[in-house]
Amino acid sequence: MIDELLQDARERMAKTVDSTRGEFTTVRTGRASPHLLDRIEVDYYGARTPLRQLANISASEARLLTVTPYDKSSIKAIEKSIIESDVGLTPSNDGNVVRLAIPELTEERRKELVKVVRGIAENGRVAVRNIRRDVMHDLRELKGAGEAGSDEEHRAEAELQELTDSRVKEIDDFLAGKEQEILEV
Repeated sequence: MIDELLQDARERMAKTVDSTRGEFTTVRTGRASPHLLDRIEVDYYGARTPLRQLANISASEARLLTVTPYDKSSIKAIEKSIIESDVGLTPSNDGNVVRLAIPELTEERRKELVKVVRGIAENGRVAVRNIRRDVMHDLRELKGAGEAGSDEEHRAEAELQELTDSRVKEIDDFLAGKEQEILEV
């Protein structure tokens, strides 16, 4: 039973780290990346729909993103969603394609983006710690029910703490890399 709890914790923490890494890709650096628009949702006929489902997004040049909607009538809604989002880009369209020029980042904007990625990293760390807390609670319940001995519980808690520390370190390593990428001129 203890092994099952630890395996569940491993899987959930791995998913959390992957999710955090995915969120890091949505933060803008000096280069154009289609992932910048991953978090944007468009009000499409009354339903909040991810932009990826409404349009083809590509980085046609180093500093230019093009958004080609599958339904041309959704261009205005796509533009509005991009303007209202936190990506800091101003769209322009020619009736068929929305173009997003990626400007050079100012020092002030770089510092803001570093704060954003630190917030994403902290959310990831908190999620990992919450998983640890839940599994610790389950371990204590097993001990209380007499299904696990005190030694087994302590050994499992130590292994769980090691796992938590390694996952938090992974998130911190991603954070350091992303900060460096953002601050790179």
